[in-house]
Amino acid sequence: MAGLRAGGALAVDSAIARVLGREEEDSAFARREAQRFAAELGRLKGTYVKIGQMMALFGEHFLPPVLVDALRDLSDQTEPLPWDALESAVRASLGTRFDELDIDPDAVAAASLAQVHLAKIRDSGEWICLKIQYPGLAQMIDADFDAVVRMLLLARWVKSGRDLDNWMQSLRGHLHLEIDYEREARLTARMRELVAGVEPEGVHFHVPAQYPRYCTREVLALEYIEGYPVSATEVAALSQERRNALGRAMLELFFYELYDWGLLQTDPNFGNYLLRLDDRRKKYADDELALLDFGSVLDCSPEFLEHLRGTVDASQRQDIPAIVEGLVGLGCLHPDVGEEGRQMFADFCVHLLEPLRRPEDLPPEYLNEDGEYCWGRSRLMRRAGKQAAASATSRHFIPPSREFALIARKLTGVFNFIAVLDAQFNACDMLERHVAAWRERERHGQA
Repeated sequence: MAGLRAGGALAVDSAIARVLGREEEDSAFARREAQRFAAELGRLKGTYVKIGQMMALFGEHFLPPVLVDALRDLSDQTEPLPWDALESAVRASLGTRFDELDIDPDAVAAASLAQVHLAKIRDSGEWICLKIQYPGLAQMIDADFDAVVRMLLLARWVKSGRDLDNWMQSLRGHLHLEIDYEREARLTARMRELVAGVEPEGVHFHVPAQYPRYCTREVLALEYIEGYPVSATEVAALSQERRNALGRAMLELFFYELYDWGLLQTDPNFGNYLLRLDDRRKKYADDELALLDFGSVLDCSPEFLEHLRGTVDASQRQDIPAIVEGLVGLGCLHPDVGEEGRQMFADFCVHLLEPLRRPEDLPPEYLNEDGEYCWGRSRLMRRAGKQAAASATSRHFIPPSREFALIARKLTGVFNFIAVLDAQFNACDMLERHVAAWRERERHGQA
């Protein structure tokens, strides 16, 4: 019904737009219909909300801008299901182990695919977190995806075809991975091992321990962690030196994921991180960055990693031919693109990775008195977003792969995290250290 209503209304508005000679996507009517469509997905909740959010992330090159903007307003926070609606499913999933736990019936967090409850292990008195998947979710995903596609087609937001089919199939596969708790458990354990060997100055990484006895296909049992979100006033009140250290740690983590591990957590939502702070009165301290969620992890192929690593390195050096080679390898640029297209996309990459440049190449208006880059003052993501929108309308552009879109989301989240900290530091030396180590491993056949 939502699709039919929007389709009929937009057809009339489109005809009027052609008569008046105005752009259809600028129509206030189209914006209202897009908002109504997004609100309908929000009303349906569950996987519909998640699908809408994924379309907002990946759909910029398939969906009208007014619809993408409306879908971005979908909230990931939903009202939790009452415990009565979950208890039987959790009991069935845990079996006899259910009686070993005292589970708090009030959820401490809820999202579109799962909610979190605290539980006490009766024998030890220890408190843990249970991430509980909504009942029947795996069986509903495909049907819900099909329903959303029908809504989009009926509303005339998209046209059927191979590109749409491929795009939707990619999104469908990604969502199935996000609800694979056995995979998430393996990746959480792997990341816990990896970060244990990394100690940035002034900051420790921490991945919650798992409780395998209480982990199933529908339940993930993890260590209970308390801390502050990056946007908390307590974090903003820390010394500049400590906020700089936290920002460096976040960027260092990205470089380890990209250049050393080949595993990238691609959902940098601020809710997936907690800061466990030392004495807040200290100028320098040992703070901790807790990494909470590994449902959206990209296990990159060697070929993809090679092109991505090379593109980041080339952008930092502003090496246009190498940037173009990397973008072609990543599937984001046609191999036979002309000089105009090459320059356009190379410029975008150089602009996006502005903070990673050598100190002498950084824009002076975004530097402090010590020549350090001011991440908050730069408003980089706002500037890069405008340039990306212009590039996406170019005839040279081709829709990026799901993997590249996930990496773009990751990088945007990392930079925004550092900007919220209002950190001030230069990142060139950090990047060059990781690139040099990668090149050295390549020479020895270890990359």
